[in-house]
Amino acid sequence: MAAQMMRAVVAAGKGGPEVLSWGKAAMPVPSPSQYLLKIKATAINRADTLQREGNYPVPKGASQILGLEGVGEVVSVPAETDGKDGVKVGDKVMALLSGGGNAEYCVADSGCVMPMPAGMTFTDAAAIPEVWLTAFQLLHTIAKVKEGDHVLIHAGASGVGTAAVQLCRYFKAVPFVTASSDEKIDFCKQLGAEAGINYKTGPPFGTAIHELTGGKGADIILDPVGASYFEQNLQASAVDARWVLFAFMGGGNVKDVSGKGINISAILRKRIQITGTTLRSRTNEYKSDLVHDFSKLVLPGFESGELKPIIDRVMSIEEIAEAHRYMAQNANKGKIVLTVPDE
Repeated sequence: MAAQMMRAVVAAGKGGPEVLSWGKAAMPVPSPSQYLLKIKATAINRADTLQREGNYPVPKGASQILGLEGVGEVVSVPAETDGKDGVKVGDKVMALLSGGGNAEYCVADSGCVMPMPAGMTFTDAAAIPEVWLTAFQLLHTIAKVKEGDHVLIHAGASGVGTAAVQLCRYFKAVPFVTASSDEKIDFCKQLGAEAGINYKTGPPFGTAIHELTGGKGADIILDPVGASYFEQNLQASAVDARWVLFAFMGGGNVKDVSGKGINISAILRKRIQITGTTLRSRTNEYKSDLVHDFSKLVLPGFESGELKPIIDRVMSIEEIAEAHRYMAQNANKGKIVLTVPDE
């Protein structure tokens, strides 16, 4: 029997944005532990651009279609739960995905679906799942953020960065950001950042953060940059700092540009805890626990207005190549959301 078809983002091989188009793909068939969702809006993440280029292997069993989040309506519920988890056909939900969100339909694992906050639009909700759950994982699950912590957030105007700034204030911590322009820093301050450091024109953040924190340094560093920030992160760290590495936008190989070597003794002297983490490749059990904690601790903040999803622009998914070109410019402040037509 021929597979039922749907509209989806398809790739004509690996490469630049031009390989992407809005075409046709086989409609997913949910397993007994999965929901089937009709997608109304989705979004782009850095992982999507890396996968498009052939630099991000798709986790085993995940859809080859791009998209790590989707919001829409429930078409069918998992046979294993049969609605006992409170989610029913027709409900408006947000889903954390391992892939497949850039399509008309997707499947979502049981436990990875959350109700949309009351009164929120599909486009606003599409800016929540991947980046907010990532930021929550970094701060709450891994770094164990607590009241009064000084948190240094690299790429502060990114999707994860803008979520992390708000979550810091929500958990009564003090956020500081690095960004590529004064405009982005001012934007982060509007969201709650205490101060920002322009890494292109400002002083080195490794020393600047100590001046901004009265000589203490950063208790927590959220680092999606990697190698190029390694030495300055050592400088920026406070005693007993928790440094969480979650991407390698600045490379994965630490290079000694001075010829004198990089002194890593600060890791011992300051008792720095360096933790590497991902989210996409985590087990369903881990993601389910994360979604549960996020739903309990953070979702009420969206309904009260204390937290808000940050959207740079909304585009039609039919403009998928142009959306990827825009992300490549690194000009966005917040998420690039994609609406999915009904037909």
